[in-house]
Amino acid sequence: MKIVIVGGGEVGMHLGRVLAKENHDIIIVDKDARVIAKINEQLDVLAVEGSGTSPQCMKKVGVENADICIAVTTSDEVNLIACLLAHRMGAQRTVARLSNPEYAKDDTVLGPDTFHVDYVLNPELVAAQEIVRLIKRSEATDVLEFAGGKVQLLGIRLEANSPLVNRKLKDLVKDHQHITFRAVAISRGLRTIVPTGNDVFKRGDQVFVMTLTQHIAEVLRLAGKHDKSFDDIMVLGGGKIGRFTAGLLQKDVRIKMIESNHDKSLFLADELTNALVIEGDGTDIDLLATEGIMDMDAFIAVTDDEETNIISCLMAKHLGVAKTIALVDKLDYIPLAGTIGLDVAINKKLSAANLILKFIRKGLVISVATLHGVDAEVIEMVVQDKSPVTRKKLSELHFPDGALIGCVTHNGSVSIPTGESRISPDDTVVVFTLPRAIRDVEKFFGAR
Repeated sequence: MKIVIVGGGEVGMHLGRVLAKENHDIIIVDKDARVIAKINEQLDVLAVEGSGTSPQCMKKVGVENADICIAVTTSDEVNLIACLLAHRMGAQRTVARLSNPEYAKDDTVLGPDTFHVDYVLNPELVAAQEIVRLIKRSEATDVLEFAGGKVQLLGIRLEANSPLVNRKLKDLVKDHQHITFRAVAISRGLRTIVPTGNDVFKRGDQVFVMTLTQHIAEVLRLAGKHDKSFDDIMVLGGGKIGRFTAGLLQKDVRIKMIESNHDKSLFLADELTNALVIEGDGTDIDLLATEGIMDMDAFIAVTDDEETNIISCLMAKHLGVAKTIALVDKLDYIPLAGTIGLDVAINKKLSAANLILKFIRKGLVISVATLHGVDAEVIEMVVQDKSPVTRKKLSELHFPDGALIGCVTHNGSVSIPTGESRISPDDTVVVFTLPRAIRDVEKFFGAR
């Protein structure tokens, strides 16, 4: 597949990195020569200096032959025009990153349809939705839903007192056969491990467990966690992510929002009718104490300054807040979150890239997701007729190394497969896979 990516920032870089590993023909366009030099150093793709709004540049990269053009610069207008150009010149599909919600309104004069955009995503809204999922599943560091919500993938960080520490996976499965779950990955330091039965859990591990939704509470208890409802939440930062987050949560919980800008505080007070907006400095510990931070169940820091987000979350944690979520800009900070004392670090660009990946996959793939700080993908796909996986029991198959089947949906019923399980055509499977195994996984479930 030929894919043209307009914008070489972190979203474009991440997309280029993931897609290049799958042997797609990737071209990244950016007007900044320094960005182009960085791409050439780090990625095995073609990087071209130029503008996505230039017909000459788009012709130079052969956008007329592109299967898809993805415009992910920081400018909505550039992204819209790049998609319009790509469509007019012959690109099959287009994707635009749009941060201004005005473009998504039904009554807008110039909307995505005007510019022939096939798929639109708003990174700030995507990040807010991710925060809400994490708040609703309070003890998890990551939450992903599959099989129409019947199955969830949870990220759980193991504390020193967790019953899982120093135990083998196969022993846990044997002792808790009444719980339907599968550990699909362990993030240990900077390593991602696809576990076998002989792997031993260690303190500080971030374990990713796939389980039926009705068994989530039992899985959390098994890990030494106790999921609870959050009633009082403090949000630092009244930008788009903070505003979207508060808007999504304000009907269910009590929200206090801290914003340092006077005009923005007034706007938020009118916009968020069920939230208390406080004008002040969120790094001022006296202000936080006065506003009752020690009575908060969660603290969410989503300002434009990632250092402020990290420091304020560490302060909140020191003051006894149960869960802290920090927005970070640098992807390198995400795997370090637990090490420095943060509960969760999220990155809006990575979240946006995940949704774009989901859109551009075609055929047997239903959805694709990546996890913060983990070099792997979770792929939901439909098993094709005559697929190799349908020929034998799972224990008799040579399944790709570096991949693991998390769950199977057969005739609407979801199960966690064992070695004795058989998979049929048209079943839906969720597979956790390291990058090196992605192509083999797709071949394994496709028709031959």
